[in-house]
Amino acid sequence: MLPRRCPSAPGAAVVVLHGGQEASDRRSRPWQLAALRMDPFVRALTAALPGQDVLVAQVRYRLRGWNGSRADPVSDTRRALDELAELAGPVPTVLLGHSMGGRAALRAAGHPQVRGVVALAPWWPPGEPVEQLAGRHLIALHGERDRVTSPAESADCVRRARATAVSAGMAFVGGGDHPMLRRHHFWHGTAAALVAHLLDPTGTPDPLPADCYGPGPGPGGFPVL
Repeated sequence: MLPRRCPSAPGAAVVVLHGGQEASDRRSRPWQLAALRMDPFVRALTAALPGQDVLVAQVRYRLRGWNGSRADPVSDTRRALDELAELAGPVPTVLLGHSMGGRAALRAAGHPQVRGVVALAPWWPPGEPVEQLAGRHLIALHGERDRVTSPAESADCVRRARATAVSAGMAFVGGGDHPMLRRHHFWHGTAAALVAHLLDPTGTPDPLPADCYGPGPGPGGFPVL
């Protein structure tokens, strides 16, 4: 775990997870494009989070790939959450993950630290488990023009999660792509506002409309923003 903002007495935490590859045993490096892509999100988080008592950290993957049944980023994420618990205690934590990081966040959501998951253009193949979301919140943003991961598969996962999670919602980013370059300000600002809302639901408004959490007119039953 790499702390990016570490207050002396954290009251909550955000753990950021970047993307990767389906299969690779190459070592993960902080200067990879997938990791650098999350820097603007870290900056948006530190600007948007309420107060100054929220710890912000990034997961340091050992390897670049998911690697089949090994699911290497999941064990890395769980280890980071254990380190966070030792450092800050049992503080409410939101996982913010992009692409492969969104899949790792979903799998690790059952960790006792985790309150919710915000997934950006997640890689959620059919049949991804959702039982671990019991007592948690799940929100996904997926670019309408994503050609790397499937918006339809994300929508299916969110729909299935509704049977387990406290809440599960999704929105399509109109014109959005997988690298989150088109409408990047929307991606950064909305992701940070969602994290802030999950950490402080009564004091920070949800940036998404109510129909993101129920059947709507958009593709897959979710709205396009």
